[in-house]
Amino acid sequence: MWQPLDPMAVLPLGFGIVILLTAWLPLVLRRLPLSLPIIALGIGYFAYPRSWAVPPPEAIFNRGSFEHLTEFVILIALMGSGLRIERNFDWHRWRVTARMLILAMPLTIAAIALLGRMTGGLSWASALLLAAALAPTDPVLAADVQVGAPGREEGGEARFSLTTEAGLNDGLAFPFVVLALTLAEPSGNTDWIHWFAYEFVWKLVCGAAIGLATGRFFGWLSFRLPRLELSKTGDGLAAVGMTFIAYAITQLLHGNGFIAVFVAAVALRATDRGHDYHSDLEGFSEQIERILMVIVMIIFGGTIAAGGLQGLTWHDGAIGLAILLLVRPLVAWLSLAGLGLPALARGVICFFGIRGLGTLYYMAYASGHGSSPEMERLLALTSFVVLASVMLHGASAGPVMMWVDRRRAAIRRGRDGGPASA
Repeated sequence: MWQPLDPMAVLPLGFGIVILLTAWLPLVLRRLPLSLPIIALGIGYFAYPRSWAVPPPEAIFNRGSFEHLTEFVILIALMGSGLRIERNFDWHRWRVTARMLILAMPLTIAAIALLGRMTGGLSWASALLLAAALAPTDPVLAADVQVGAPGREEGGEARFSLTTEAGLNDGLAFPFVVLALTLAEPSGNTDWIHWFAYEFVWKLVCGAAIGLATGRFFGWLSFRLPRLELSKTGDGLAAVGMTFIAYAITQLLHGNGFIAVFVAAVALRATDRGHDYHSDLEGFSEQIERILMVIVMIIFGGTIAAGGLQGLTWHDGAIGLAILLLVRPLVAWLSLAGLGLPALARGVICFFGIRGLGTLYYMAYASGHGSSPEMERLLALTSFVVLASVMLHGASAGPVMMWVDRRRAAIRRGRDGGPASA
C-alpha cells in the first residue's frame, strides 16, 4: 500500500539537491546572462507549494529564524570579503571607498527617505526604514563584481571599491534602521544625542576596535604561535569560528558586529598576506555563503509566489525602479567627482549597488523589533527592489565584468608594449 511521504526523508533530499546545484551551477552559468541567485529565486518561486498552508510573506519575515539565517549568511560573506582584501589601509588607496561610505551612503539614505516621504506618502519613520534597508551595497549577491580570491589578481579599482563598500556599509546602515524603529514608536520621543553617541559612534568605534584586535589575535594564532600555528591544519572551517568569536564579543560589548567581522578579516589577512592558508579560509567561507544564500533566495522566491508583491502598487513600483536605477547611480556618480577615476570604473561602481540579503535582513529585523501600519507596504516595496536588483544586476554582472576585465588586460598590454593599445 502507498504510504504518504515522510517529510524527514524529503528534507535531506532537498538539501542535497541544493548543495549539488550550488556547486555545479556556477560552472554551467559562467558564460550565460544568469546567476546562481536568479536560479535559486526561480526554484523557490516555481516550487512553492500553493496547495499547502504556507505562512504569508509577512509572517515569514516576522519569524526570528529568517532574521538569524540572513544575519548568518551576511556574517560569513563579510569574513570572506575581508579575506580577499590585498591592500593595506591608507586614505589614498581607500579614497573611493571612503567617498562611497562618507558621502554616497548618507546622501542615498537622505534621497530615498525624501522620495518615500514626498512622492510615496510614507511617514518619516517608514521612509527612513526604507532608505536604510535599501542604501547598502550587498556583500552576498555581489560575488561577480568583487575582488578575486587570495592569491589572485585584485581586478582593479571598481572591484576593490565595491568589495570594501559592501563590507562596511551594512554595519553603517544599521544605526539608521534603529533610528527609524525609534521614530515609529508611539511615544515619538527620540534622544538624538543618545542615538548619535551610542548607536552610531560607540557601536561603530567599538566594532572596529574589537575587529582589529580579534583579527590580529587570529593572525597570531594562525601564523605566529610557535609550533602550533593554526595554519598548519589547513582547515578552512576555522573561518566560521573566527566569524562567530569576533561577532559575539562585539555584541556582548554592544558594538557593531558587522563592522567587527569585516575588520577582523582584513586585519587577519594583513598578518601574512602571502600565506596559502588565507585561500583555505576564504574558500570554506565562500562555500558556506553560497549554500546559505541559495537557501535564503529559495525562501525569498517562495514569499514572492505566496503573494509577497500583492501590496505593491504601480506607484510604488515606479519608486522602487527610481531607487534602483536613478538614486544610487546618480548619488554615487556625484560623490566620486574629482577623484580622477576612469569613466568606466566610475560607471561600474555607480551601477552595481546590488541589493539583496542585507535588505531582507533589515526588513526581517524591523518586522521582529517594531510595528508599523505601513510594514506590509514596505515589505512589498523592498521585495520588489530586491527582486529587480537580483534579476538586473545578476544578469548583467558577469558579462559586464568580463568585458571590463578584458579592457583592463588590453590596456595593460598596451602600456607594456604589447599588441593592444586601448
